[in-house]
Amino acid sequence: MEWLVKLTGRHIKHRGVTHILTHWLAAALATTFLFDFHGIAAAFAWGGFSHILTDAMTVSGVPFSPYSDRRFHLFGGRFRTGDPVEYGISFVVVVICIMLMKLIGDTGFMPFFYDWAGYYGNGVIDAYEWKQNRFRIL
Repeated sequence: MEWLVKLTGRHIKHRGVTHILTHWLAAALATTFLFDFHGIAAAFAWGGFSHILTDAMTVSGVPFSPYSDRRFHLFGGRFRTGDPVEYGISFVVVVICIMLMKLIGDTGFMPFFYDWAGYYGNGVIDAYEWKQNRFRIL
């Protein structure tokens, strides 16, 4: 979003107007409960909201509201971008997301976990490709 604004010739700083916590939360809730074409806007808004939450864990935090100069911090804003803690948190979030997908039985698009047997059963791939890939997890 910052890149698109910069195309208009205006300069905005990172973690400024594009990182307001309340705006992303409102967008995520609105696109979740209102009409959304195939969930595209909701996925974008929830992704933006999760980005804001992870930025809130850093020392500089994120703006809570455009009407306030206060910044929002999670866990006291102890982490710096690029610290090993950042990678640990990312790993935990990915594992939780995969567990939730398996728990609720979501069979939607999963770009790194292919259903080779299902592809073979539906005639999308042939027997040779299924045999080559049946034990591949990623």
